[in-house]
Amino acid sequence: MHRNRLLQTVSLVLVLGAGLLWRSHYLPLSPFLSKYGGDALWALAVFLAVGLCFPRASTFRIMLVALSFAWGIELSQLYHAPWIDELRSSLLGRLVLGSTFNVPDLLAYVIGIVFGAAAEAMLDNPRRMGAR
Repeated sequence: MHRNRLLQTVSLVLVLGAGLLWRSHYLPLSPFLSKYGGDALWALAVFLAVGLCFPRASTFRIMLVALSFAWGIELSQLYHAPWIDELRSSLLGRLVLGSTFNVPDLLAYVIGIVFGAAAEAMLDNPRRMGAR
């Protein structure tokens, strides 16, 4: 496996933009869809960023690293010290670190990362996925 860095970078930028739009008030989404769809897009961005950093790693390894990172960030929200809560109070800190632990977020991260892995598998071998 060798990822195309340009495609990976463009995909990451598009997913980040989609995630910001998704969580904005410009899209008339239900609170459920806004929350968990945004979380899935965040995890997809993590998957793409890890793949960008390790372009020759297997998709499975990228999935494991991305999932470990995403779950680690979510679990870190159980820790509250003044220094990290101050980081989380900024927009960038909230976007990267989140603010409140929520168990269903863990499933949303799995969905976003699995979506990324499936898309990568289709791009890597389109014939195997049914294209002729």
